[in-house]
Amino acid sequence: MRCIVLGCILIALLLIACVGIAQNANSGETVTCNFDAGRQLVAEYQNIKFNPKKPPLGREIPLGRVWAPGGKPMTLMTNTPVEIGGRSLAAGGYTMFVIPTAKQWTLIVSKSTDTSGKYDESMDVVRVPMESGELPAAEAQFHVTFAHDAPGQCSLRLDVATLGNWAAFKEK
Repeated sequence: MRCIVLGCILIALLLIACVGIAQNANSGETVTCNFDAGRQLVAEYQNIKFNPKKPPLGREIPLGRVWAPGGKPMTLMTNTPVEIGGRSLAAGGYTMFVIPTAKQWTLIVSKSTDTSGKYDESMDVVRVPMESGELPAAEAQFHVTFAHDAPGQCSLRLDVATLGNWAAFKEK
């Protein structure tokens, strides 16, 4: 019984820390994926807009290099263990970066919670090649959503210009 109470306290403290991370980011947007029984993923990202007449890839979005949208990494908070790219993520807070290319992006999940925009490769938990596809209409801003694809699975979607990218998080 003591272990259950201590576990609940630990999870509550982690969620409070995650809320603190999210509150430090300004002009951020928040998206949520709800599994069941109160289990969820929450991502926050910087809302950035692009000139619709000039493709942002290669201009405002660097190709082939680690990128933090708006100069700050996206944050990921989860109150349940999840899996992505064959790797397990414990409940807690993470930062996310991407490596964009013209055809496929790579999602980086980092155990760092530093939202200053600094990237440290030694803190990587997993790098996941994202699925990519063409959007039916161009997005004038960087847009992040969660799609609830299947029971216990949500895909993080990153859409910009005419390219959509996604990676699946599975509840453990």
